[in-house]
Amino acid sequence: MVANLGAPLASVATAADETSRRRPNVLFVAVDDLACSVGCYGDLIAKTPNIDRLAATGTCFRRAYNQLPLCNPTRASVMTGLRPDTIQVYDLDRHFRDQVPDVLTLPQAFQKRGYFAARVGKIYHYNVPASIGTDGFDDPPSWNRTVNPKGRDVADEPMIFNAEPHRAISGALSWLAADGSDEEQTDGMVATEAIKIMREKRDEPFFLGVGFFRPHTPYVAPKRYFEMYPLESLRLPYAPPHDRDDIPVAAFAQNCPVPNYGLDEMTLLKATQAYYACVSFVDAQVGRLLDALDDLDLADDTIVVLWSDHGYHLGEHDGVWQKRTLFEQAARSPLIIRAPGQTACGDCHKIVEFVDLYPTLTDLATIKSPPGLAGHSLRPLLENPDAEWDEVAITQVLRPADNRLNEPVMGCSIRTSRYRFTEWAEGKHGTELYDHQADPNEFDNLALEADDNAHAVMDRLRPLLRSKASGKIPTTPFNPERL
Repeated sequence: MVANLGAPLASVATAADETSRRRPNVLFVAVDDLACSVGCYGDLIAKTPNIDRLAATGTCFRRAYNQLPLCNPTRASVMTGLRPDTIQVYDLDRHFRDQVPDVLTLPQAFQKRGYFAARVGKIYHYNVPASIGTDGFDDPPSWNRTVNPKGRDVADEPMIFNAEPHRAISGALSWLAADGSDEEQTDGMVATEAIKIMREKRDEPFFLGVGFFRPHTPYVAPKRYFEMYPLESLRLPYAPPHDRDDIPVAAFAQNCPVPNYGLDEMTLLKATQAYYACVSFVDAQVGRLLDALDDLDLADDTIVVLWSDHGYHLGEHDGVWQKRTLFEQAARSPLIIRAPGQTACGDCHKIVEFVDLYPTLTDLATIKSPPGLAGHSLRPLLENPDAEWDEVAITQVLRPADNRLNEPVMGCSIRTSRYRFTEWAEGKHGTELYDHQADPNEFDNLALEADDNAHAVMDRLRPLLRSKASGKIPTTPFNPERL
């Protein structure tokens, strides 16, 4: 538990100026491919008591949106505080320093103020599972130390069931109910190594990035987590008949062009079970981190952030799986922040973006942000979740040319408190408008047969969207096979 909840957030700034010991630490927890399939986000299936207790003692941003629902671009955006169009990262191969070589990353900003910055596991992009145990697609200037655990899940790869044998397990619906303990798995080792660093550095300010690899495919977790989700308790998401008829072709990702990959219902339910098993497994590791903060008397001096790089589909819209879409399920991601001295705890329903993370953390630690950051500090919402806040969220994704699209297509989407408006190639390849007040599951595309009100909404949102994200084909390099 956090003890000093009665003190104002302003006390963080005072403490930061007194002694280096009392500057707030940052525990920066990233979870790979975690949808809002968490209890505190209203998921009635998920068993996530530890993430839920973090949310109860901090702020759970119920409407937080990533900038591009693919691992490398979104992580690069978070860590630089810049939008994909600025860093020109849209695929899994391009490094942000190719475009902005001198950018000051978030952990570098803390290093400049005398913090020890370390990474355990996946913060920047990794090819999962192939790069587990390596530095992945890292950024060496960001860290004073890196630790790359490699657990038995890697050795057990030959045992993984692949529902789509023609695809690699990294992108297929694939899973394993593993033998052994949590601590033998890579993510269990990530938690163990992170706790070691917290113990070692407890007397100096630290920025500790802790990156969990699950629930990214293959879905691997100890058997007991699978047993928490009996197959008979699970259902596939509802979609009305002909749900896809009013949705542009470009809206569906190239890696999932066929509904449900053509798989039968029982296989899909087993994949759902495996995904939730991994969510609960990672939740247990988050609990170990939170317990360690308490045991080491660091909870009162540590900003805790938990985020996922993007959302995730589990069969919505008649069979969409995984990421790479601009629907709500992929664009919306978990984001929870707990700050020392926080008085207002619980849910915040304001629209926020992941580029807001960088200026928020520097603000809380009274560290000067570099100029040009795309986001805004969320500190006012940590102090009052109902504070005046008039922001929107922008998410985009680049499609390769394929047998469906005759050219690469950039999709750009803007989310307001009520609407989601999406353009594909500035409308050339389709437009979508959803009214979340009446249609939270985005079943009715109002842009297809737009009435006067729909036209007025689109006319109002279009210039704002285009001012923040370009629908043009990028002129910088990208790998079509890695979009």
